[in-house]
Amino acid sequence: MPQLPFCSKYLLQLLNAEGQQEWVEIIRERTAAALRPDCHGHLGEWLQLLQNLPECPDAVIREDGDLVAVDGTIDERQHRQLQQNLKALMPWRKGPFRFFDTVIDTEWRSCLKWDRLARDLRFDGRRILDVGCGNGYYGWRMLLQGAEMVLGLDPFLLYAVQFEMLRHFSPPETPHWVLPLQDNDLPERSGFFDITLSMGVLYHRSGPIEHLIRLRNSLRPGGELILETMILQQDGYHVLVPEDRYAQMRNVWFIPTIDMLTRWLRRSGFRSIDLLDISPTTIAEQRRTEWMTFDSLADFLHPQDHTLTIEGYQAPVRAILRAVRPGP
Repeated sequence: MPQLPFCSKYLLQLLNAEGQQEWVEIIRERTAAALRPDCHGHLGEWLQLLQNLPECPDAVIREDGDLVAVDGTIDERQHRQLQQNLKALMPWRKGPFRFFDTVIDTEWRSCLKWDRLARDLRFDGRRILDVGCGNGYYGWRMLLQGAEMVLGLDPFLLYAVQFEMLRHFSPPETPHWVLPLQDNDLPERSGFFDITLSMGVLYHRSGPIEHLIRLRNSLRPGGELILETMILQQDGYHVLVPEDRYAQMRNVWFIPTIDMLTRWLRRSGFRSIDLLDISPTTIAEQRRTEWMTFDSLADFLHPQDHTLTIEGYQAPVRAILRAVRPGP
C-alpha cells in the first residue's frame, strides 16, 4: 500500500541533526501503526486519491486574503478530477482553502481565529508545534509568515489526508508536516520548539494538567505556549463540568474560568501568563456549508437563546492565552 509522506526524510534528518532521536523513533513507529489497512475503512480510498493528484511543476502555495491557496497550471480535465477528489474528502472543517479555481468554504472560518492570533504573535524564524492542528490551515499561515518549520499533530486521518492534498503541490523539502499523532505521543522532554500551540484541545482532555505539562516539555526554555480553549465567563476559581454533553459533544470534560486556567498553567510550570483575547463563538464563524453538510453550531445552541447551548450551559466562549516555559 502506498504510504503518505508523513515520515519525510527532511523531517527525520532535521530531528536527527538536533539530537531528537526519540522523536524519530516515535514518528516511524506510530505513523506506521496509524496507517495500517485496518485503521480506517476509507484509508485505501484516500491514499488512492493522493496517488491520482495531477502534477503541477509551477504550483505555488500562498496566502490569498484569508485563503491558503494553490496556484499553477493544470488543464480543465485535471481540475474537474481534483474537485471530485476534494469533495470525496468531506467534511472540510478548518480553512478556507483554494485549489486553483476551487474554493473550499469550510465549516470554521479559521481566518477569524488566525486574525486574533496573528495580531499578538511573531512566527518568523520560529520552530512551531501545533497540537490538534486539524488539516494544517494554521500551519500554512505560520509558514507563509516566515516560520522556520511547523510540525502539526492530529490523530484524525481524514485531516492528515486533507493536508497532504495541499502539500502535494509544494516542494518535498517544505518544512511543514502533519503527523497522525496526538499529545500523548510527545517525547517525555524534547525541549525542541520555540512555540507550541494547543487550540481547541484542552477541554477534550480528561487530564488537563497532564496535557499542559506535555506541552511545557515540548518547549525550549523561554519558549511560548499559545493556548486557545473554551472558558467559563465569570470571575473566580470555577470549572464547568458538563453532566453529559456540552453543545452535543460528549467529550467535553472541563471548562474553567480564566482565573482557574491561569492557576492550571502555573501549576504546570508556566510563567508570564498573558490573556490575548476573549471572543464568543458565533454562527458567522462556525456554520454548515456545502463542504461540511452536517450539523454545526446553530444546531447546538438553544433555539430561543443563543447565549446558551442546547443543554442550557453558557454558549461557547474562547480565550487565547500566552505562557512561557521559564529558563533553566
